[in-house]
Amino acid sequence: MQYFATLNDFPATPKEVVDKYHQLAVYDTGFEEIFNIRDYSNSRKDGFAIDTVQSGLTFRKMMTGEKLYVYQMEGEREYVFFDYYGGALGWHRSLFENQDYWGLEENAIEFRNEAYRIRAATFYALIEAVAALKAADIAWQAHPDGVAAGARGYLAGRDAATLNLAAQTILLALQAKGYGVSPQNASFIILAPVQLRARIKQALAYTYDNVGGSPAIIDYNFRAIYTTMLTVTDHYWVIFPKKKLVAGYRMDLTTFTDFDILSYTDTVAGWMAFGGAVADIDQLERVDIV
Repeated sequence: MQYFATLNDFPATPKEVVDKYHQLAVYDTGFEEIFNIRDYSNSRKDGFAIDTVQSGLTFRKMMTGEKLYVYQMEGEREYVFFDYYGGALGWHRSLFENQDYWGLEENAIEFRNEAYRIRAATFYALIEAVAALKAADIAWQAHPDGVAAGARGYLAGRDAATLNLAAQTILLALQAKGYGVSPQNASFIILAPVQLRARIKQALAYTYDNVGGSPAIIDYNFRAIYTTMLTVTDHYWVIFPKKKLVAGYRMDLTTFTDFDILSYTDTVAGWMAFGGAVADIDQLERVDIV
């Protein structure tokens, strides 16, 4: 109702309804802090190239309800194509004639959210697919002070030590790749399922004496991103973001409309085009919690 406050504000077509909800915030954009996002919306490119690929992955088209297909890259230069993703929603014209505010509003929000959910799910799936190419996960480390199982701070201390090892592993793997990364300037992202949120927060805040003012166990700069869109919920990721983790946006959600005289239905089709790749799997490490 806040968008259709008066009778004159009521939209005349489904396209107007959907386009009004472009004003809403996208509900999960955490992956955009991990990938180096390139805007190709004003270009005529069909994709983009990545040089010096390090055993990378890219994805291909995924339609609603289908399983994502991830392909391994080869060679020092790879081309990532943009793929088109689309969906459509039909409204009986009586909804407009009867000014059914709530039905139109709910359908429009769900339509828009589903489009951006698919995009987010695609990039998160690309990250999760890296696990198949890694030799092993980062093992859960011993408590640095030898705290016994069941004691206060046992889980947090072990998780903190494991986070440090994951960051160290990434730094050592990237040291000769020209990224200009060092222990002093490196910032890492923890990508975790929402089920591990409390545990990660405790690990990041844990100190050697487990009291305020004592030294922190965490040696590196971490920032956590939590999501409901990871399929594996008993692991999390430590990631050195951007660089060879690349995404290209060719077309944001764009809507088109058509009227079917035989069904008295207005149909709105929405299309997006994007592509992405993980061109260096050394930027990511999956971490055990047991």
